[in-house]
Amino acid sequence: MTNRNPLGVHALVWAGDTTDASVEKIITSTARAGYDLVEFSLHDSLNLDVDKARKLLEANNLDVVCSRGLAFDADVSSDDTATVERGAKLLQESLKITHELGGTHFTGALFSALGKYGAPITEKGRANVVSVLKDLSDEAGQLSMTLGLEICNRYETNVINTAHDALRLADDIGRDNVLIHLDTYHMNIEENDLVSPVYEVGDRLGYVHIGENHRGYLGSGHLDFTSFFHALAAINYNGPITFESFSSAVVARGLSNDLAVWRNLWTDGEDLAVHAREFMANHLHSTRATR
Repeated sequence: MTNRNPLGVHALVWAGDTTDASVEKIITSTARAGYDLVEFSLHDSLNLDVDKARKLLEANNLDVVCSRGLAFDADVSSDDTATVERGAKLLQESLKITHELGGTHFTGALFSALGKYGAPITEKGRANVVSVLKDLSDEAGQLSMTLGLEICNRYETNVINTAHDALRLADDIGRDNVLIHLDTYHMNIEENDLVSPVYEVGDRLGYVHIGENHRGYLGSGHLDFTSFFHALAAINYNGPITFESFSSAVVARGLSNDLAVWRNLWTDGEDLAVHAREFMANHLHSTRATR
């Protein structure tokens, strides 16, 4: 690993919405904690003042990544044409917001609603996903942006649950700016280990979420982060690595319910974020030192 990976933190560590006051807290707290970038979830985009946020990001020398999942009434994996159209419109709006914030990477569960499905995806539904994301990736390409396919567990999507699923979907979309987004929290549920998927994705890896098995303090659970960071080094991954953690003490009720965040794994976002940055930086340092 020759270049330093940008280290990021998810905005929901700091605040559950994107009102002006929350955005100022998110950005200034992220910078104070020593991070290189902040990831905004666009679930609350109607309250986000994009121009103010961009100026704050620039003033604090922070890069930005945006993410989102869809809703069941705006689900591009649906068989219903109107539902798919609503989802496609939401994705286009979110891509535009990401670009206007100064971001070049839009990621997340861009392919489905965020929630438990009652049946496998249909052939028609999957074809709708491919069609919508082809169009979205073409729009992103015109803006020199990339899309990330975040692999989520079976309780949050029925479209892609493993690295193999994601690569197959990316192949069907067939665009070079569609990259794979690995998340250790989801990998712990769906993959055989935290190493094999990294090698399988290889140079198509575009974004990484670091989260503990219970989404609390890094190192307080059972995940083998040492092996995971060594695998990232082995494929020469030098893209962003972002800490993601949720607690019902911070996350807005609606999203907390969607994510099944029923308890307070932490109450002090600042202490959590400072600890996470040191944890990730130490793993990167020790990985480089042993290569």
